[in-house]
Amino acid sequence: MRILILNYEHPPIGGGGGRLAAKVGAGLAARGHRVRVLTCGMTHLPVEAVEEGMEIRRLRAFRQREDTCSIPEMAAWVVTAVPAAIREIRRWKPDVIHVHFAVPTGAVAWVSHQATGVPYVLTAHLGDVPGGVPEQTGNLFRWIKAMTVPIWKNAAAVTAVSSFVAGLAREAYDLNPEVILNGITLPSSPKLEACQSVRLLMVGRMSLQKNPLLAVRALGLLREMPWQCTVIGDGPLLEEAKTEAFRIGISDRIFFPGWLSASKVAEAMDQSAVLLIPSLSEGLPMVAIEALAHGLAIVGSRIGGLADVVVDEVNGRLFDLSDGPEGMTEALRSLLLDPQVLLAARNASLSMAPKFDIERSLDGYESVLKAAVGEGNVKVPD
Repeated sequence: MRILILNYEHPPIGGGGGRLAAKVGAGLAARGHRVRVLTCGMTHLPVEAVEEGMEIRRLRAFRQREDTCSIPEMAAWVVTAVPAAIREIRRWKPDVIHVHFAVPTGAVAWVSHQATGVPYVLTAHLGDVPGGVPEQTGNLFRWIKAMTVPIWKNAAAVTAVSSFVAGLAREAYDLNPEVILNGITLPSSPKLEACQSVRLLMVGRMSLQKNPLLAVRALGLLREMPWQCTVIGDGPLLEEAKTEAFRIGISDRIFFPGWLSASKVAEAMDQSAVLLIPSLSEGLPMVAIEALAHGLAIVGSRIGGLADVVVDEVNGRLFDLSDGPEGMTEALRSLLLDPQVLLAARNASLSMAPKFDIERSLDGYESVLKAAVGEGNVKVPD
């Protein structure tokens, strides 16, 4: 197949959704498909490149930061991408479009489909589904949900990255997405050993959704226990998190290196034992799947988006957000108190990792895309 991937975030721009799309594209290219990616660019990135068998074209549309994108920046990218996508389709003649994120990228796919007839497969992530991240997009969807309905209804197929996201899409748009769990290339399983001083890790945007202040305050209640914590990421709450760590007297034990590359994050996982995910909402976080493969126990909030990756009292601990920092403290304390309990949870994570092998994900995407091509069977006009 010739597959045109549309996604407004492609590494190094963006977070887990962009990394997933890149892994899927590279995997499909490795299976012999022709893959082109139309994505967002920035001045320090090349306009055209070949990465892992994918032909990448980055459109510069005034985005200012790699780690976050404002609504005006999303709108600017859509305006830039629509004519570029139509030109690309007419010139290259792809068999199918694979679009990640109904908002904002779905609008580009829908217009391109109307103009050319080429079918598109929509992959839904958390933030582009109503109710997924209500603290960030609740007001937005009150205004634009009606305009997003055609994007979902005109897709040749819809997939979702987790059972939780699929449920949200089912409720909002009365359709039944196929769940294709996020996947990664599994590294060699590390040999784990019990540790007395525990290294903790948190990775993600320093935003309200990721809830970093709760983690800092919870760690403040565990001063008497042996731990160190690294918080990787950047965003609007970074400075407040640093200030809070200083205020409660743990600034010498919690480190904020900022936004790091994927390879540096992998190095940090190799040196850590527990991943902290105190988020208000998640779809299926790539960082959690990566943590499984590195043998990290996971302490996370009891939210739908972690149900596919954390089994309470098995490979980690879940806590209720309504219990505040104290709830997270108690969940984490049980792992810090007993090195053997922590080791058992880490080994359980390793045993769960094969469920998220990228080859399984690729089988799912390849099947859905082939079916869309068969249904579309469109000759693109010059």
